[in-house]
Amino acid sequence: MTTASDDDHRSETAPVSLSAGLRTATAVAHERAERADFVDDLMSGRLDAADYLRMAVQLYFVYRALESVGDDLSGDEIAGPVVDERLRRLPRLAADLAVLGVDPATVTPLPGVAAYVAAIEATRTDPIRFVAHHYTRYLGDLSGGQVIRSRMKLHYGLTDDALSFYVFDEIDKLKRYKDAYRDTLDTLPLDGVQVHRLLDEAVEAFGHNERMFAELAG
Repeated sequence: MTTASDDDHRSETAPVSLSAGLRTATAVAHERAERADFVDDLMSGRLDAADYLRMAVQLYFVYRALESVGDDLSGDEIAGPVVDERLRRLPRLAADLAVLGVDPATVTPLPGVAAYVAAIEATRTDPIRFVAHHYTRYLGDLSGGQVIRSRMKLHYGLTDDALSFYVFDEIDKLKRYKDAYRDTLDTLPLDGVQVHRLLDEAVEAFGHNERMFAELAG
């Protein structure tokens, strides 16, 4: 769940690269999400496996929307280059939930998660904004997600078969993949106005995650 002013990306000149612009524009929102009480308590071992399960089932709704939209946009010149079957998480998340004894069909999304899902669904005709959500979720899984996996095993005794969501066994070197992903972002055919729209949506995406964590804490 990996400072600058929220207005930094609104300068008259475009950032040197889109990936650098994303890091700068989302730094504050990213930090707020990472420091949410629920995240801190979960990662520090102050909760229990049931709390991880509550988060995992809410993420199921997020990834169901994200990957459905991604499938629709896989041939798009802007969204298509980042859509990669090796990143697909929904089948693994469904398998994890089955191991943990939860059927997502019996769970209702939290209000903030329903709003998050709606925001993702709204990008089905807006590939620029879709890329922002894709970046926010998958780069987080490839980075901080690996720490989450180890902490859930350490603190709550969860087994590998309940944490396959965080395993990218079709990707050889995660760092190399993340570098290549950022390189792909930097080659997307976007003008300055489009870049600003993408950065704005990425900040919003972190806001959705922050609201999800606040509701989980509540």
